[in-house]
Amino acid sequence: MNPGFLIFVVVLILLWIVIQRGPRRRQQAQQRIWDALEVGDEIVTAGGLYGEITGFQGDDVLVRIAPELEVRVARRAIAAVVTPDREVPEEPPEEPSEAEPPLT
Repeated sequence: MNPGFLIFVVVLILLWIVIQRGPRRRQQAQQRIWDALEVGDEIVTAGGLYGEITGFQGDDVLVRIAPELEVRVARRAIAAVVTPDREVPEEPPEEPSEAEPPLT
C-alpha cells in the first residue's frame, strides 16, 4: 500500500470526524434544552413567538402568548429558554447632535 494514499485516507477520516462534531454538539445542546423545560419557563419558538409554558401534552407544550391566549406548540419547535440575564435592555433614543440640523 502506498504511504501517500494511507496519509490521504487518514486526513479524510479526521476531516469527516471534525465536520460531524459541530452538528452533533448543537443537537445535544438542543436536546438538553427540551429535556429541562418546566412550567413557568419563558421560551421563544423557532417561529419567533415568545411565551410562558403553562403545561405539557405528550410531545407538545402549552404556551401562553397573551393574557387569554394559549397555544399548543411542538416541543421541537422551541428554540430557546429566555432568561432575564439574556434579555437586552431597551436603550434610550439617541439625542440629535447639535452639529447636525434636525430633520423636518
